[in-house]
Amino acid sequence: MKTQYDKGKYPLYTPENITELRENEIFVFGSNLRGMHGSGAARVAMNRFGAVWGKGVGLQGKSYAIPTMQGGVETIKPYVDEFMAFAAAHPELHFYVTRIGCGIAGFSDGEIAPLFAGALAMDNVSLPESFVKILDGLQ
Repeated sequence: MKTQYDKGKYPLYTPENITELRENEIFVFGSNLRGMHGSGAARVAMNRFGAVWGKGVGLQGKSYAIPTMQGGVETIKPYVDEFMAFAAAHPELHFYVTRIGCGIAGFSDGEIAPLFAGALAMDNVSLPESFVKILDGLQ
């Protein structure tokens, strides 16, 4: 079970309010394909962590954008898969996944959490507590 997994120096869950990051930490947020980071975690990413206006996908500064505003959950999955491959290829970085898609995009935690099931085995990815509980079958 993920809840018993020890990530060492990183928290098991993504902190709810991230205001600063260490050098090797990345803020993962939900975006739109046009990269208009006007509110929510996207705005935080732009104001604090180097997200670029007009770039809606991938690494930018100390943030990583996953598009969530273009359709149903099935349209988000390829971008989550791309993120997971990126995180696996960069074990020197630690990724804090926010509750992507669960704000303005209107999805529930139960719809989005399963997309991140593979992250449970990744040492360098922290997920929101609600995602982990869903994935662990606790909710």
